Amino acid sequence: MPYIPTVKDRSPRGERYFDLFSKLMGDRVLMITEPVDDHMMGIIVSQLLYLEAEDSEEPIHMYISSPGGSVMAGLAILDTMQLISAPVHTYAMGMVASMAAVLFSCGEKGHRYIMPNAEVMIHQPLGGTSGQASDIEIQAMHILNL
Repeated sequence: MPYIPTVKDRSPRGERYFDLFSKLMGDRVLMITEPVDDHMMGIIVSQLLYLEAEDSEEPIHMYISSPGGSVMAGLAILDTMQLISAPVHTYAMGMVASMAAVLFSCGEKGHRYIMPNAEVMIHQPLGGTSGQASDIEIQAMHILNL
C-alpha cells in the first residue's frame, strides 16, 4: 500500500491533519498521475463537480503527468471540464501523452502551462477491430470522428 503523507493545517480553531491529496483538493489542486481509466475518471469528475459546487468562479488547477489511456474515460473528464463554469488551469509535468495530452490542451485558454522538462505527445486515435466488413466500417468512421 502506498504511503500518503499527512500535512498539518493551522487555523484559529486549532490544528488539523489531512492527507496530502485532501489538502491539495481544498486548495483546488487536482492531480492526474496515473493512466486515464474509468476509476480515475470517476475520481476526477467527482472532484471537478465538488469544486464547482463550492465556488464556480475560482480556478481549478489540474496537474497532469500521465501516459494517457481510455478515450471514453478521458472524454468524460473533458465533458465535465467544459460543463462547469469554474476555469480549469492545466499544468503539464513529466510525460503527458495521448488522452492526457488532450485533457491538458483543453484547459482554460491562456492558462495551459508546460513545465520546462515536460513532454507533451498527441497522436491520432489508435484502434483495432475485427468482424464483418460493415462492423469494421462503423469502427473506422467512429475513429475518424474522434
